[in-house]
Amino acid sequence: MNVRMSFLSWDVRKARIIVLVVAALAFFAKMALAASTRGPADVRFFQGFAQAIAQAGPVRIYGEPLPHLPVYNHPPLASWMLLGMEKLMGFGVPFPPMIRFPACLADFLTVLLVFEIVRRRGTVRTATLCALGAALCPVLAATSGYHGNTDSVAVMFAFAAAYLLTDRGRPLAAGVAAALCISVKFVPVVAVPLLFVAAWRAGRPALLRFTAGFTALFAAVWGPVIATVPAGLKANVLEYAGGNFSFWGLVQFARWAEVPERYIGMVRGDGHYLIIAAIVSVGAWLAWRRPADTPVAVAVTLGSLLLLSTASGVQYLAWPAAGLFVIGLWQGLAYALVVGSVTTSVYGMQRPVHWTDTEMAFGALGWAVLGVCVATGVRRILTAARTAAPADVDIARPRVEPSAASPASSGASSSSGASSSGSSAD
Repeated sequence: MNVRMSFLSWDVRKARIIVLVVAALAFFAKMALAASTRGPADVRFFQGFAQAIAQAGPVRIYGEPLPHLPVYNHPPLASWMLLGMEKLMGFGVPFPPMIRFPACLADFLTVLLVFEIVRRRGTVRTATLCALGAALCPVLAATSGYHGNTDSVAVMFAFAAAYLLTDRGRPLAAGVAAALCISVKFVPVVAVPLLFVAAWRAGRPALLRFTAGFTALFAAVWGPVIATVPAGLKANVLEYAGGNFSFWGLVQFARWAEVPERYIGMVRGDGHYLIIAAIVSVGAWLAWRRPADTPVAVAVTLGSLLLLSTASGVQYLAWPAAGLFVIGLWQGLAYALVVGSVTTSVYGMQRPVHWTDTEMAFGALGWAVLGVCVATGVRRILTAARTAAPADVDIARPRVEPSAASPASSGASSSSGASSSGSSAD
């Protein structure tokens, strides 16, 4: 028995090494792309934001007019990050690769999270393939290595929060990660309620620790801005509705169908709050039904947000890219291949806000693929909730479903899952 356990544990360690090496190679490839390209206009805008923050400060920036720049819609932690980058520029560090470094590093960490999350719910083989798929995903290569922005960083913290809460039983750290995810980019706010629901389902001590971690970090990062320039923060960050471009999703479909602009304006205005409320409600419901699959619920929620978004941005396509590999291997690969072709094309021609008819067609196909993937994620959670044993309520030790693998591989998965809470077998 000891020999068999040692062999199975070595399999996990070997898989981790493979994933780590490929993720590192992908990281360096993205950084090479970042160092050899100028990037889109956002790179120039971020540099302008960094210079403005150096003048006004990371708190007062929300109350300052920026006549030659877009709306500064980034949360307070991004302001501190840009201030640090502006200081590094003074030492000769070039800004274009520097602004894309956080997204590239976040992708590296997300790949490791995908492996750990999936292996606790399936086989080591499946987890390895899903992690490698996330590492080599062309959507993330293009959005992180070329575009930059902070979308991938926020997604990484969202999955870190789910992993720490559900698989590691560390609600305090999970609460900190949950606050970090919305402090970098406000987009993952749709996943925060379901994390609170999962913490609630874990018991009162877990909920209190999660809340304490979240509140402490949120107060430290957001508190000074809320106290100083609340109106600017509300207008620029909390109420930001996205750009006016239309090449993805509901708004584009409505225009193809020649829906009157006044109705489209209603959906893009106050109507988008109803969409967000529905997404949040479904995510919280899924976390309540199956707290052990909270990471999958996060993936479904981020995918649903892009699916039903009323704003278009090529970098937005990164929101569900890694999470779909948490839902399943074919889901992640299908999205990576179809949507990856779009991102590679539009970034390769350096015109992210102008899509050709062919790119629009592939974008529509990618939207449909995303819809199917999100639906399978919902179905997976609900099916597991119906068939789960009572012990599965313990979210720190999710049970590996027997149907996820053959008898031999199920043994390997169960062994690795049993050691997920920090045993020496890992």
